[in-house]
Amino acid sequence: MDFLGIHLSELYDLGHMVTMFLINIFAIWCIIHLLYFPKSRRREYYFTFMLIGISVFFLIYLLGGVKIRIGFALGLFAIFGIIRYRTESMPVREMTYLFVIIAMSVINALSDSLSWLDILSVNGLFILSVWVFEHIHLKEAMAVKMVQYDRIELIKPDQHAQLLADLKERTGLDIVKVEVGGIDFLRDMAVLKVYYRNGEDNTANLQTKVRGEQWTNDL
Repeated sequence: MDFLGIHLSELYDLGHMVTMFLINIFAIWCIIHLLYFPKSRRREYYFTFMLIGISVFFLIYLLGGVKIRIGFALGLFAIFGIIRYRTESMPVREMTYLFVIIAMSVINALSDSLSWLDILSVNGLFILSVWVFEHIHLKEAMAVKMVQYDRIELIKPDQHAQLLADLKERTGLDIVKVEVGGIDFLRDMAVLKVYYRNGEDNTANLQTKVRGEQWTNDL
């Protein structure tokens, strides 16, 4: 049966694709906008996650008739699992969210054999799982910051207490541990890795250009 020259089966296929797309984009939006973004505030990853979710969904859905679609989907996991952007490596938290977004998009795109209850349940469980783990408060959770420090006379082992007191006063953080990295006597500057309590871990703070071989545990 045709309607305006379009076969009803084609209208059904189009309606199913649009419906699954809306379910997928809504589920991704809930995870990114309501769970990821309030803590990270990183707009570049908000943009990246949303567009990757859309791209993966259409890529898998439109290739749904290909016999190798499962292998192709697994290949996407491998490709995105080793992604590194040109400017910086992707932090672990962002990489985990990327994996979740890809998994949801692949499942939704290949869900033609699932019932609507199964589809809604899977997406709901994804969202619930992310919410639960985002709101688990670990005892004595620590956050980390990289600090370029100018008072290098305090980095001596016998000045450890003064170093902690100075950092606490100047940063306002409850600092419990300090590691000394590279020391530049020409500029009277040292690179410190500061561990502190009661702070959300902001991975952007770790993007300081310090060579790995500069790090030592002097304190």
